[in-house]
Amino acid sequence: MTDWGSVFVASVLFILLTPGMLFQIPGQHRYVEFGNFHTSGVSILVHSILYLAFMCIFLIAIGVHMYIGS
Repeated sequence: MTDWGSVFVASVLFILLTPGMLFQIPGQHRYVEFGNFHTSGVSILVHSILYLAFMCIFLIAIGVHMYIGS
Protein backbone atom coordinates (compact mmCIF):
# COMPACT_ATOMS: atom_id res chain seq x y z
CA MET A 1 0.00 0.00 0.00
CA THR A 2 1.31 3.41 -0.91
CA ASP A 3 0.80 6.69 0.88
CA TRP A 4 -1.23 9.07 -1.31
CA GLY A 5 -1.59 11.79 1.35
CA SER A 6 1.17 13.97 -0.02
CA VAL A 7 -0.20 13.74 -3.58
CA PHE A 8 -3.70 14.66 -2.43
CA VAL A 9 -2.56 17.57 -0.24
CA ALA A 10 -0.25 18.92 -2.97
CA SER A 11 -2.98 18.76 -5.61
CA VAL A 12 -5.62 20.45 -3.48
CA LEU A 13 -3.25 23.19 -2.31
CA PHE A 14 -2.04 23.80 -5.88
CA ILE A 15 -5.62 24.31 -7.06
CA LEU A 16 -6.58 26.51 -4.10
CA LEU A 17 -3.40 28.61 -4.07
CA THR A 18 -3.08 29.32 -7.80
CA PRO A 19 -2.70 33.12 -7.93
CA GLY A 20 -5.84 34.77 -9.29
CA MET A 21 -7.99 31.64 -9.27
CA LEU A 22 -9.79 32.10 -5.93
CA PHE A 23 -7.82 35.01 -4.51
CA GLN A 24 -4.63 36.97 -5.12
CA ILE A 25 -2.30 38.40 -2.48
CA PRO A 26 -1.23 41.19 -3.14
CA GLY A 27 -3.80 42.28 -5.67
CA GLN A 28 -3.35 44.89 -8.34
CA HIS A 29 -5.68 47.44 -6.73
CA ARG A 30 -6.23 46.07 -3.21
CA TYR A 31 -4.28 43.89 -0.79
CA VAL A 32 -6.52 40.87 -1.45
CA GLU A 33 -8.54 40.45 -4.64
CA PHE A 34 -10.95 37.59 -5.26
CA GLY A 35 -11.46 35.79 -8.57
CA ASN A 36 -9.76 38.30 -10.86
CA PHE A 37 -7.81 35.70 -12.97
CA HIS A 38 -4.76 38.01 -13.13
CA THR A 39 -1.36 37.54 -11.55
CA SER A 40 1.97 39.27 -11.00
CA GLY A 41 5.48 38.25 -10.02
CA VAL A 42 4.98 39.35 -6.42
CA SER A 43 1.74 37.37 -6.07
CA ILE A 44 3.45 34.26 -7.49
CA LEU A 45 6.17 34.63 -4.86
CA VAL A 46 3.66 35.11 -2.03
CA HIS A 47 1.53 32.17 -3.13
CA SER A 48 4.64 29.97 -3.46
CA ILE A 49 5.67 30.78 0.10
CA LEU A 50 2.12 30.04 1.31
CA TYR A 51 2.15 26.75 -0.62
CA LEU A 52 5.43 25.70 1.00
CA ALA A 53 4.21 26.67 4.47
CA PHE A 54 0.93 24.76 4.13
CA MET A 55 2.71 21.71 2.67
CA CYS A 56 5.06 21.65 5.67
CA ILE A 57 2.17 22.04 8.10
CA PHE A 58 0.01 19.32 6.56
CA LEU A 59 2.73 16.78 5.77
CA ILE A 60 5.28 17.25 8.54
CA ALA A 61 3.44 18.75 11.51
CA ILE A 62 0.03 17.09 11.12
CA GLY A 63 1.18 14.05 9.15
CA VAL A 64 -1.63 13.53 6.63
CA HIS A 65 -1.67 9.94 5.32
CA MET A 66 -4.06 8.29 2.85
CA TYR A 67 -3.72 4.61 2.01
CA ILE A 68 -5.63 3.39 -1.03
CA GLY A 69 -5.81 -0.25 -1.96
CA SER A 70 -7.11 -3.55 -0.80
